[in-house]
Amino acid sequence: MEKDNQSKDTSEQSKHEIKNEAKGLLLSVKKYLLELFDFRDDTDHEATINAIKADIPFKGATAWILIFAVFVASIGLNANSTAVVIGAMLISPLMGPILGIGMSFAINDIEIFRKSLVNLGTMIGLSLFASFLFFYFFPLSEDNSELLGRVSPDIRDVLIAFFGGLALMVARTKKGTIASVIFGVAIATALMPPLCTAGYGLAKGNFTYFFGAMYLFTINTIFIALATFLVLKLLRFPMHKYANAAKRKRYSAIATVIGITVMIPAIFTFITVFNENQIKTQFNSFINKEVKTISNFQLIDESYSSKNKEISLNFFNEVTEGERNILKNQLYNNPNYTKIKDFEIKIKGSDTKSFELITTAYRDKREELQESKNIIAGLQGQIAVLQEDIIKLNYRIEQDALNKNKKVIAFSRISKDVKIRYKDIEAIGFANVLFSKDFIKIDTIPTATIKWNYRLSDSFIKSIEKELRDWLQKEMELDTLYMKRER
Repeated sequence: MEKDNQSKDTSEQSKHEIKNEAKGLLLSVKKYLLELFDFRDDTDHEATINAIKADIPFKGATAWILIFAVFVASIGLNANSTAVVIGAMLISPLMGPILGIGMSFAINDIEIFRKSLVNLGTMIGLSLFASFLFFYFFPLSEDNSELLGRVSPDIRDVLIAFFGGLALMVARTKKGTIASVIFGVAIATALMPPLCTAGYGLAKGNFTYFFGAMYLFTINTIFIALATFLVLKLLRFPMHKYANAAKRKRYSAIATVIGITVMIPAIFTFITVFNENQIKTQFNSFINKEVKTISNFQLIDESYSSKNKEISLNFFNEVTEGERNILKNQLYNNPNYTKIKDFEIKIKGSDTKSFELITTAYRDKREELQESKNIIAGLQGQIAVLQEDIIKLNYRIEQDALNKNKKVIAFSRISKDVKIRYKDIEAIGFANVLFSKDFIKIDTIPTATIKWNYRLSDSFIKSIEKELRDWLQKEMELDTLYMKRER
């Protein structure tokens, strides 16, 4: 009994020691994590506020730097060069007024807000004007990937702007600002390219590009300012002191109203972009997992409209009613497509029964065409042989005629000579025509029929007809020759 009691005491003591060790380990881990992530002790409140204030003004050198940055970014978009666009982001001074707006809400300084808003508006206007001028005189030959990537923001742009803004402000508040973080955030948030793209939209009269790019810039601006506000509030930056309590309360109320006014669109934007991203993701999943997995579907293109709640599918082959129902059932009943299950599927199929049928018909027609080519080549060879035979027969006929009657015309030779001497003659004919004036006596009249080029004038033809008749009479050894004109 005594041994059992000792054993129980030992067991209880061991459990207590293990519990204390576990508690000590948790406390150590907690302390380590707090020390790892706590950056409040490394914050310089006064230096941070002064640094942000110094970056707000927009005049002199800052204005010229912005203009040069706009031209560099515009050239990068024109040349579709990522490296050049990144360079423009690094030299752009746009970040200063945006941080100023976020800080003004955090420390309740209405004067900083006013200055930041005026300078940001001036920067935006100047950037749009400079990019408009560039693209007006140096338009793109075609819309490239660098430009198109700035006209349709999605959830990733919101997250990049927000987390980039957080990283920027943590770096800004640290004693001894980390410059590499500032440069990295300038590249990641990409404030300059959307403004240049908006200027391109204005220059081309493409307001879809303009509003899309300005929407992306607005998203970046709002969420960077929001990140600035949150970091400064978390670090408990001192509120701006006013001369009297009434003024402080009034400005505090104004800042609160403006902050809420800005935050409502920011939240709405986040929700809208997030939903659009989910729709796009589920649409792509539906195409890849449901449509493209059916072997007899040859999909040409696909698209969707969130506004009209439609999915358009264009197939190369004919789609049966049963196949249409399968696709609709997958969309409406599959829990993976909750965001697009109320979309209407519009399917356009070809009248062709199948891709194989088209391929077979094409192959058959090619074979028929080749056979036709072979037949034509054979006929052309036969025609060439017959033409040679005709020439030989004409020569023999003329030789026989000459042997019988020296005055018989070698017509083939004369016709060739006529074409050489008179290139405007299109055809020539010769015959002995029977002719009677009194209907008793019949004469034989040699007659040459000439067809001239229709472009020649009558006066020109008359001027050379006598020369032609004299030449023909001499060649044919004729006393008389009647010329007949055929037009």
